[in-house]
Amino acid sequence: MSDPMPPLLSSPQASILRGPDGIRAGWRVLIFLIIIVGEVFVFFLLALLAHAHGRAAAGMLTPLGLGTTEGMILLTTVLAALVMSRIEDRRFADYGLPLQYALRSDFWIGAGLGFISISGCLFVIFAFHGFRVTGFATTGRALILSTLAWSLTFLIVGLAEEFAFRGYLQFTLTSGMGFWPAALLTSAIFGLAHAGNPGESKFGLVSVVCFGLLFCLFLRRTGNLWWAVGFHAGWDWGQTFFYGVRDSGAPAYHNFLNSTFSGPVWLTGGSVGPEASLFTPIVLAVVAVLFSQRYRENQHGALQ
Repeated sequence: MSDPMPPLLSSPQASILRGPDGIRAGWRVLIFLIIIVGEVFVFFLLALLAHAHGRAAAGMLTPLGLGTTEGMILLTTVLAALVMSRIEDRRFADYGLPLQYALRSDFWIGAGLGFISISGCLFVIFAFHGFRVTGFATTGRALILSTLAWSLTFLIVGLAEEFAFRGYLQFTLTSGMGFWPAALLTSAIFGLAHAGNPGESKFGLVSVVCFGLLFCLFLRRTGNLWWAVGFHAGWDWGQTFFYGVRDSGAPAYHNFLNSTFSGPVWLTGGSVGPEASLFTPIVLAVVAVLFSQRYRENQHGALQ
C-alpha cells in the first residue's frame, strides 16, 4: 500500500505566497508597486517640477510639461515591469508592449480611429448647436513645431497610461481573477487617477472608466496594447491639439484650431470638455461594437 499523499499546503507549489504557477498574483502586484514607490522617491522632485511647468500660469497643458510627466510614469512602470519579468522569468512582451509590433499597423489604425472618434463626437455636438470652430489658433512655422511636439507628447501619453494601467497590472491581475474582473478594477483605478484633474466631473470620470474598458477590449482581442496606445494618442491629439478643446478640464498651449462650446453640460461636457459629454460613451460603445465585429478571437497572452 502506497504512502498517503501529503497535504497540499506542505508543497512549495501551494502556500500563501505561491500557487501552482509561482508567486501569487496579489503578491506580484504588491512587489511591482513597491518597486514603483522606490522609483518615485528618486524621481519625486523632478515630477513636481515637470508638473508645475506643464500647468503653466494659465493652467494650460504644454508638450514639454505633459510629455515629461507622462514620460516619467512610463519610465517607472517599464523599469518595474522589467524587474518583475526577471523575477517571474517572463518576457517583457508578455505585459502588452511587444517591441516587434511597435508603431506598426495596429498602432496607426488605432490612432486613425481615435481621431475619427473624437471628430465624430464633436460633430454630433455641433449638430445639436453646441460646438463650432472659430478659426486658427496657430499658423506658420509655429504650427509645424507644435504638430511635431504634440504628436510626440501624445505618443508618450498613450504609451505611459496604457502600460501603467493595462500592462503589467492587467496581465498579472488577470492571472489571479480573470480578464474582465481585472479590467473592471484597472478601469476603476484609471478613473480615480483622473479625479484630481482640473474641472473634472463625475460624468467625466464615468467616461474615463468607459475608455479604460474599451482599451481592455482592444487588449483582449489583439493580444497587445498597440491598438489601445494608438486610439488613446489619436483621441487626445485630436481633442487637445487639433480641435483645441479641453482635455479633462485643461486647455492646450499652441493648439491648431480655436473652438467654442455653448449649451447644456450634458451636451458639451462643461468645464471638462467633450469627454464629459453624454455622446462620448455612446461613441465609445459604437467603436466597441465595430471593433468586436472585426476582431472576434481573444488573443490576450494571460489567457493562452
